[in-house]
Amino acid sequence: MNVNKNALVDRVAPQLGNRRAAAEAVEVVLDTIARALAEGNSVSVTGFGTFEPAQHASRLARNPQTGDRVTIPARRVPRFRPHQRLKDLTDGRRALPEAGSSIRKDPKGTHTAARDAA
Repeated sequence: MNVNKNALVDRVAPQLGNRRAAAEAVEVVLDTIARALAEGNSVSVTGFGTFEPAQHASRLARNPQTGDRVTIPARRVPRFRPHQRLKDLTDGRRALPEAGSSIRKDPKGTHTAARDAA
């Protein structure tokens, strides 16, 4: 199942009380990330990942229909680098909590104890 913006709003709505508040919250968060990237800033969300603008240099390419060489101009594109916690959740190396946030930092001392036990 793909989660689009409407599905994301539907999943956030029970935690915020209503769909209108959830839609506004999702819209504000996504808009803030987009504006920061457009300004050339990166956005880091602890436990989730980092959105950052990546600069691509101009390059020569070939038009596959005509064979002519064309110059592709330099551009800036968004890049996402997931946090290790998100990678572990996705891969199943870390269990999703029954309740609460899955990306919230572990309480102090719990991460090192779990790592030493392994």
